[in-house]
Amino acid sequence: MKILVTFALENEFAPWHAMRKFRPGKWGEADIYRAEVGFAEVGVILTGAGPKQAHLAAAKVLGSDPDSINLCVSSGLAGALKSDYQIGQVLAARSVCTEAELTEPSNNPLESSAPLLSFAAECGVTVVERFYSAVRVVGKSEEKRHLGEHSDAVEMESFEILLESAAYGIPAVAIRAISDTVDEDLPLDMNRIFTDEGQVSIPRVLGQVAMHPTSVPDLVRLGQNSKAAAESLARFLDKFVASISERFQTLERRSGVAAP
Repeated sequence: MKILVTFALENEFAPWHAMRKFRPGKWGEADIYRAEVGFAEVGVILTGAGPKQAHLAAAKVLGSDPDSINLCVSSGLAGALKSDYQIGQVLAARSVCTEAELTEPSNNPLESSAPLLSFAAECGVTVVERFYSAVRVVGKSEEKRHLGEHSDAVEMESFEILLESAAYGIPAVAIRAISDTVDEDLPLDMNRIFTDEGQVSIPRVLGQVAMHPTSVPDLVRLGQNSKAAAESLARFLDKFVASISERFQTLERRSGVAAP
């Protein structure tokens, strides 16, 4: 089977990349990183941060090879919107909503695949009601607590990934690891550090640090927490993908149907 996993940025993917020694490849016309995990061929795309970049990247890979992709996982890091969730905790959302204007408002929120949520729960994830896909980085604790009245965690890409997956009839699930808690402000205005392609610009980071030198200790702590969250996510994804592929393989053997 073939499983597509998306991350926004390289640092979110790095621990799993190292664990499984993913190598560059292609699915259709799309550039991916690929590896064998269990009985599955896994393809990873790095979309860049933000809904626009997520939409473009997902459309490219799913449009290039939709018939052979069995399922999709929107993955990466997220900010907690409730005090229940701690650094490194891995969450899977029953649904994802967006603040963006849609041509079809009835699509908001989108549901994750119920069977995939069930598999994720078996592998130890915390199943929550909703992720909030923002159009910008939400960095202030006050705003997080407000959003926490109706959502559990905030990120920026999952809605677009689930929307594109639904367009091609591919089951999808949103899974994220917590990198910052609801009570902490992000140390910099993260919306000012990304390029138009959704990549972190080191000169922009240094510029922000120069303007806010007292932010350095908090920035280091955020980096450490993000690394811990990415490592936790990598361990979960590896177990999750291997479990699903084994279940899929067992069903194929019982049914006598060849794998796609």
